[in-house]
Amino acid sequence: MADADDAGLRRRSLLGALAGTGTAALAGCPAGGGGDGTTPTPGDTDDPPTETPDDETARRLAERFAPTFAFDAAEQWFPTDPRPYTRERNGETVVDGFDAFDGYTAAFAESGDPPAPTVFYHVVEYAESPLAVVQFWYYSAFDQFATNFHWHDWEVLHVFVDTDAGEPQLLVASSHSPRVPNNEFLDPPSDTVPRILSELGSHSSALSLNDRPNSFQRLPLEDLSADITNRAVGVLEQLTELPAAYGLPRDEGLRLPYVVPELDGAPIYEHERLPAVDREALVPENLTIRSFDALSNPPADLPTRETGTIFGYAGRSDADADITYDLVPTSELEDIAAFTGPQLSFEFAVPKFAEDAVASHISTAGTPWNQERYADPAADITEPAHRAALADRYDAISPPGPINDVIATVSEVIQSPDAPDGAGVTTTETAVEAIALLRSDPVAAPTFRGVSMFRGVEAGSHRLTINAPGLAPHDEPVAVGGEGDGTDADVTASATPQPTATGTEGVERTASVAGVDGEIPLVPAADAAKLEVNADGADAELTDLAVDDDFGGRLYETSVDGPDAVYVHRAGAYTTEVRDVDGAVGAFRVNPAEAAPVRIDRPNTGKASLASFVASITNETADRLASLGSGDGGDDNDDAADAAPSAAGKTSTLGGLLRAMEAVSGAAERAAERAEAGDQQGTDRALEALASNLQRVVERFDGLRDTLPEHEAAATDRRFRQAQRRTNQAIASEKL
Repeated sequence: MADADDAGLRRRSLLGALAGTGTAALAGCPAGGGGDGTTPTPGDTDDPPTETPDDETARRLAERFAPTFAFDAAEQWFPTDPRPYTRERNGETVVDGFDAFDGYTAAFAESGDPPAPTVFYHVVEYAESPLAVVQFWYYSAFDQFATNFHWHDWEVLHVFVDTDAGEPQLLVASSHSPRVPNNEFLDPPSDTVPRILSELGSHSSALSLNDRPNSFQRLPLEDLSADITNRAVGVLEQLTELPAAYGLPRDEGLRLPYVVPELDGAPIYEHERLPAVDREALVPENLTIRSFDALSNPPADLPTRETGTIFGYAGRSDADADITYDLVPTSELEDIAAFTGPQLSFEFAVPKFAEDAVASHISTAGTPWNQERYADPAADITEPAHRAALADRYDAISPPGPINDVIATVSEVIQSPDAPDGAGVTTTETAVEAIALLRSDPVAAPTFRGVSMFRGVEAGSHRLTINAPGLAPHDEPVAVGGEGDGTDADVTASATPQPTATGTEGVERTASVAGVDGEIPLVPAADAAKLEVNADGADAELTDLAVDDDFGGRLYETSVDGPDAVYVHRAGAYTTEVRDVDGAVGAFRVNPAEAAPVRIDRPNTGKASLASFVASITNETADRLASLGSGDGGDDNDDAADAAPSAAGKTSTLGGLLRAMEAVSGAAERAAERAEAGDQQGTDRALEALASNLQRVVERFDGLRDTLPEHEAAATDRRFRQAQRRTNQAIASEKL
C-alpha cells in the first residue's frame, strides 16, 4: 500500500479519511526503490528489467504453482473477478467501490456461493537469467479489519522459480502493509503447491506448507517445520527467536477485534447506494466493535480462527477444495485504470496534551499493474536474508542494501501483586494485538505476537502511535537511522541468518527501539488516568521526560518537543522526571487515585525541584505509615501481623520513625525554599542535613521492617530509595 499525505490531527469528534478516492488497497506494497533504507529491498532500480514469457510458458508455470486457499469460516469476500463491476468514467475504465461491494453481496446472497471465483496470474522472467516469477493476484470487493478497511483489496503471492532446474526458490505472500515483513519461505520442496491461509476480512496471506494444512506455525513444532523462514526480529533479547513476519493472530492465541466501517458518519451498511449490504454482510458481530475506545478493557471472549471454505484451482484435483477457481492472466484486466470509492472513516486516538486527537492515515494504492513489483517482483521481498540468497544465485537480483527498522513490544499494565493498593504496577503480556501508526509516513500496521515492527522506514524524526482495543493509546517520537543523532534508541544489528537463509554477510540493519528497552506498556481504559506535562514557562528548555512507578520501574520515556501526555494506571505511584538542555534534572510525585487528568505545569529542574520532590514523597510515606500505626490501614499480611510484638509497641516504634521523617521533610522544604530564593550556601547546608536525616530514617526503618505488612514494607523501601536518589541528584546539581 502506497503512502498518502498525512491529513494531520483532528479532534476526536471528527473522523479522518482512510480509503482514498480512486484507489484500491494493495497489501504488502513496497514504498518505492532506493538504497537509503526507505524500503526493505533497496537497490531495486539497478535490477535488469524483466520480460514476459510466451503465453504457453506462462500458463504452464501458473498451473503448476496455482495455490490453494483456506479461508476463515466467517469470511465474506472471496477472490472474485472485478470485470462485472467496471464502468466508463471520463474516458477510462474503472471499478466503482459501490458497484463492486453491492453487486458482489447481492450475487453471493442470491446463489449462496462465492460469485465468480477467480485468481489472476502474471509471469515475468529476469533478463539473461534462469529466474522467473509467477505472481498470483487475487481481488476482493471489500476489506474490513481493525481501523483499516477500504473498498477493493488486492493480495499477491510471488513464486520465484529457477527455470533451468525447474525448482521453486522462494515464496513471498503479501502481508498488511509495506512496513510489516511478508510471510516468506526460502527453498520450498520441489513438489510444493502453495497453500495460503487468508486472514478474515483483511485477506492478509499466511503460508501453510507443513503437514498441518489449516494452521500457521511461526516456529517449528515437534516434528513440524515452520511455515516461514523469515529471520528472527532480533535486537531485543525477548525477540531473539521470534521470526519477523505477520501471521494470524486468532490462530496464534491472540485477539484483535474488527471495527465497523463508517461512511458519512454512519455505518456503511446504512448507505443508500448499498441496498444489498446489511449488517450480516460484514464480519460477524461477535468479532466486531464500533471503535477501540468503546471497550474499557481488552476483549477476552473473541472466538479463535476456524477454517471454512477451501478454494482450489479448477485444473487440478484438490481433494479438500470446496470451491474451484478460474485462472486468468492479468493482461485481461490491464485496461482497468482505477479502482474507486469515497473515503471511509475510522478513529485512531493520539494522547496529546489537553485532548485526545485523531490522526488520519491512508493505506491504499493503485492498480497492481502500475506497481513496481508487478514488473520487478524482487521489490516485494521483505526479508533481507532471502533477497541476499537470491542475489548469490542470480546476477539479475541485486543484494539488499541498508534498512531501517522501528521495533517495540506491546505489553499491558496491571496492578502489581507485590504492592499495596494504589502503590505500584507491573506489566504483563497482552492478550490482544495492537495497531501501530507512523504518523509521519503514514502507514498503519498490526502487531504480530505483540511486536510492533516497521521495516524500511525513512531516516529522520517520526512519531509512533499505538492503539489497542480496550487500552488507552500511546504516542512518542522516534529517531530513525541517524548516526550521531544523540539517541540511545538506535542500535545497529548485523544480519544473522536462519539455518535456511544464507548470504547475509555485510547487510546493514539499523533498528530504532521504541519504548523503554523496547517495551511500550498500555493501560486498560477503565484504569487509565492521563498525565499531562506542560513545559511552557519552565525555567529551562526541557529535552527528556520519563515516568517511573515504584514497583514497575521506568514505564515511559521520550524526548520533549512541547506539551505532552501519557496514560498511567491509577493503581500506580509515579515519579515523573524531566531533564533540560544542560542536563539538570527535575522530579515530581504523581499518585493518580482518580481517573481525572493529572497536570504538571512548568516542570522546573534543579535543586529546588528535587528537594520539593523529597518533601512530597516523605510526607506521602509518613501518611501511609501513620495510617498503619492508627489501624486505619489495616494489615494485609497475616504472618507479619502475628510476628508484630504488640500494637502498642508497634505504634511507639512507628512514632519514632515518623518523628524522624518530619525532620527529613523539614530539611527538604528548607532546601527547596533556599534554592528558590537563590541562596546557594543555605541550599547546600539544608541538603546536607536532608541527606543525614534521611540516612537515619532508613536505619530506623530497617529495624522496623519486619513488623510491617510485607507489601507496605516493600512500598516504603522503594519510596525511601527514590528519596535518597533524588537527594543525591540535588546535592550534585549545579542548578538551584
